[in-house]
Amino acid sequence: MNKNINYFLSCTFILCSLLCFAQQNKIDSLRALLKTLNRTPSQDLMPTVRGTSANIGIDTTKINILNSLARELMYNNPDTSIILGTQALNLALALQPNSEMNPSSEKIYKVYSAKSYLNLGIYNWLKDNYTTSLDNYFKALKIKESLKDKKGISAIIGGIGLVYYSEGSYPKALNYYFKALAMTEELGDKRGMAIQLSNIGIVYSLQKDYLKALDNFSKALKIATESGDKNGIASHLINIGDVYESQGENIQALEYYYKALKILEEIGNKTSTATVLGNIGLIYHNQRDYSKALDYYFRAMKIDELLGNKNGITRHMNNIGSLYTDTKKYPEAEKYLQKALALSTSINALGSVKNDVERLSELYEKMNQTAKALEYYKKYKAANDSLFNEANTKKTVRSEMNFEFEKKQAIEKTEQEKRDVMAQEEKQKQKTILILVFCFLLFVIVFASFLFNRWRITQKQKLIIEKQKEKIVDSITYAQLIQQSILMDEREIKKQLPDSFIYNQPKDIVSGDFYWCSRVNNKIILAAIDCTGHGVPGAFMSMIGNMLLNQIVNEKQILIPTEILQLLSIGIIESLNQKKEGALSRDGMDISLCCIDYENNQIQYAGAQNPLYIITNNELTVINADKHSIGGGGLIVKERDPSTITFTNHVVPIKENMSIYMFSDGYMDQFGGNKREKFGRQRFKELLLNNQQLNMQQQKEILIKAHLDWKGNTAQIDDILVIGLKL
Repeated sequence: MNKNINYFLSCTFILCSLLCFAQQNKIDSLRALLKTLNRTPSQDLMPTVRGTSANIGIDTTKINILNSLARELMYNNPDTSIILGTQALNLALALQPNSEMNPSSEKIYKVYSAKSYLNLGIYNWLKDNYTTSLDNYFKALKIKESLKDKKGISAIIGGIGLVYYSEGSYPKALNYYFKALAMTEELGDKRGMAIQLSNIGIVYSLQKDYLKALDNFSKALKIATESGDKNGIASHLINIGDVYESQGENIQALEYYYKALKILEEIGNKTSTATVLGNIGLIYHNQRDYSKALDYYFRAMKIDELLGNKNGITRHMNNIGSLYTDTKKYPEAEKYLQKALALSTSINALGSVKNDVERLSELYEKMNQTAKALEYYKKYKAANDSLFNEANTKKTVRSEMNFEFEKKQAIEKTEQEKRDVMAQEEKQKQKTILILVFCFLLFVIVFASFLFNRWRITQKQKLIIEKQKEKIVDSITYAQLIQQSILMDEREIKKQLPDSFIYNQPKDIVSGDFYWCSRVNNKIILAAIDCTGHGVPGAFMSMIGNMLLNQIVNEKQILIPTEILQLLSIGIIESLNQKKEGALSRDGMDISLCCIDYENNQIQYAGAQNPLYIITNNELTVINADKHSIGGGGLIVKERDPSTITFTNHVVPIKENMSIYMFSDGYMDQFGGNKREKFGRQRFKELLLNNQQLNMQQQKEILIKAHLDWKGNTAQIDDILVIGLKL
């Protein structure tokens, strides 16, 4: 009787403890529970199943606790996770049944063995032990296949793909990712779908197929957001940021990285925190803010060193070595790059090896060590060819085709199974009352035909809509490239105006806000323009405005701001036929335009709706614009001749440390904050005044951060354009 009571109390304690995990520190609770089980005397265990003992119940509970504890520690202490996972596996293997034991024990053995192998596959991957990781994954896969556990098989296949990706075997990785994606779609496993979409996107990004990469990442982010998976949201944000960084769109990349960093610090995911810190460092590196970049690199490397993440360490060393190369600190650069190469070689990370030897080749070339530069360039070519040769490309395409074919087969198989079931049911009904069944069958056939016909029409319509949507998005994305190409590169503007910035953040893919700059006869014309609307209509207006400004300033060489605005207004009205009776277009634009004349030490300004802010000696002066827009049609055109509409020319002497700002209304009209109100002009003025001591690049970063913090989860309502210039 005492034995029964002791066993019952022991099990009750275990169950109560498990229910309390969500309300207290998981790690401490798991460790305490594990100690309690280890102290349970074996003589207090009573037989529960013929041929077995209560010891199986205690052992399976220990396995669960060991695996749970290892999972909690895997990102911050993967070495401990491997030790705990190995202990769980040994206990699971000890459950292997013999001829005298109940057959139900075999399933217990398989379930716990597979789970332990799977966990060890994950922990060894985190430690870059790829061979050991694959060995554990394939053992887990074999067991899951014998159990016909589709969800478990899907997770393991995705994990195998991740190991192959980490090794640099991209075609193999993509093949396993597509298999896992097909299974998650079949199971309706949203979280699994998000993971595989993200993994596929990463491979496409490495192959520079950025449109496909963004498509997969965006789908994954949407799923993770809907399910509230913060780790997943952060991971997908980082991946999207990586794509923008690869395309040189640093501001957009930085926006996604900071969003991810905020989430990762909240949930305490150190592994991914190190990744995003390194990525942010790379952006500042690209912007030549070397001090800030180096700070982020070392912060990231410190975390990965604590975690023992060799892949991360070699990546950070590579970035640090590259930065030292750029700053001509060649001995330090060689030290870090050689360390990175040794480490990436030791873990067989071919992608990292390629990057390391490429950086070393560039370094030795700058050091005039031609022989070494050539030696490492040959190594780079060999590694690059191994990663991206023609055979690999063909394998990638085959993986896509196999995925589509297998997906189609699965759909057809499911439909066939449904039809077989329906046919069997109908046949069974025919054995009862023949006439009733015949009538019923007739009704079912007619109704099923109608439904099938409607389904087929719906599917065709859906396919047409999806294709049209894809074409529209592709067209707008290409339009973005065209729009960006007609704008002067910000780096070219910085050559004319070194201490300046342009913050241009479209609401949609393309923007109705645009900037314009030109140098004519030693005078610099700089303008910030806000066109009617945003998205595609605004983009059309921006192209018309850009063309007219080129004609007025560059071709006709008209440099007086008021004359430029007057001719621009007439040009818009004529281009859009706004004089015509019943004209459909009433589009126009607001503008602030300056002519910077260093020879006469003055600025001439004219504006339509958009003012000019000038800050001198920490005092902000507002030069108001005229209260009518450029173009617009309607009553203005009917009642007045466009050529008679004039603008006011303001002349401002240039003073030492004077700053000027031109902008659209998008920044100030953004809703956000605790009260979901507009940012407003007053906050904008205070933000500019409080940061006057900083250079323009630093001011730009503060403006971006302030906008993101204010906006939070609120949608951006308009295009944003802010131009700052210190004279």
